[in-house]
Order: sequence, then structure tokens, then C-alpha cells
Amino acid sequence: MDTTAQQRTELDLELLTTAFLSEQLPAPAAPQIALAGRSNVGKSTLVNCLAGRKGLAKISATPGKTRSLNFYQSRTTGYCLVDLPGYGYARCSMEEREKWAKLIEAYLRKTDRLRAVAALVDCRLPPQRLDLELVDWLRDRRIPLILVLTKADKCKQRDREARKKEWRELARPAFPPILFSGKTGLGREALCRVLAEAAFSSGESPPVP
Repeated sequence: MDTTAQQRTELDLELLTTAFLSEQLPAPAAPQIALAGRSNVGKSTLVNCLAGRKGLAKISATPGKTRSLNFYQSRTTGYCLVDLPGYGYARCSMEEREKWAKLIEAYLRKTDRLRAVAALVDCRLPPQRLDLELVDWLRDRRIPLILVLTKADKCKQRDREARKKEWRELARPAFPPILFSGKTGLGREALCRVLAEAAFSSGESPPVP
């Protein structure tokens, strides 16, 4: 692996800003990759794993605690990861869920720096309705999809590969589905490479180290 490729697999993330309302959405100049998924799929764990340290993204025992858009800037690669509120958490009120949906919709429609959406799905479960709806929504808008199968350490190798094949055929993502575990680090380097490829696919150059 050359120096540039190695740099792209070593993220140094910092929390750039947080938005609770559409008018708080920033306009960063950097390319952006959004992280989307169900409330308990492990987005915060993924962010901390990619950052290489615990505590950057707060992990709660209660799903649905992320109620904002969190923008994480990578100081080594230059692009932003945008952590979207998780969907599908029934204990939140309808009003609250609608508020989150409007915030996410505003972000996805307004940003001109979004390069792809990484959809996180639980490797242990068959494709869920809400996940498939997200895939269809992205496909309709021609937003490149990165499919990340989380909690892969909890599955047997045979079941992992079967789920990976199933999602590849259903979603037809822009990149091959990635098996990922925040606990063991499985798929971390592969995901970092794909994120960098997606972020700079339009010809933008990463910062020179």
C-alpha cells in the first residue's frame, strides 16, 4: 500500500459541529459521506472504531439517543462523516420522529457536498422494511450507496457471506457490501478505503500529507 492509500485508512476524526435544526446545518467545503441506519445498528460504535478511540461518538444503552446530525471531520483525509439520527425507534413520539425525518430530508436535499450514503444494516437480520425503503430512496435520487453489514462478529462465516450476497443482489450498491465489526475491527480498513474512494470520486484531491 502506498503512502496516500495508507493515510486514507487512518482516520483522525474530530466533531466539527452538531445540528438539531435545519437552519443549523453547516456548509462545509469538504466532501461528505452520510451514515444512516436503524437506532441500534451501531453507528456510534462504527464512528469510534474508524476514529481509533472510544468516546468520540456517545454510545447509549438506550437506542434513539442521537437526535441531531453530527459532522465529523477527518484531519487525515479531509472529508466529513455525517452521522444521521437512527430510524425505526418506536419509543420516540411520532412528533419527534417526524422532526428527525424533516432534518434528515433537509440535509439530503440541500447539501451539494454529499458523495455517498453508508447504510448500516445488522448482519444478523434478514433485510428489514425500513432498510429497504432507505435503499430505494437513495436509488431513486441516484445517491451512491455503501452498504455496511454491522455486528458481523456475531455471525458465522457462512451466514455472513449469505447475508452479504443477499444484500448485494437486493440493493445493488455502488461498492461491494462490507462486513464490519466495531468490536473486532473486522472490515475497518476496507471501509476506510471505500469511504475515501467515494469521497473523492468526483475528482477532488485529498490533502497532501
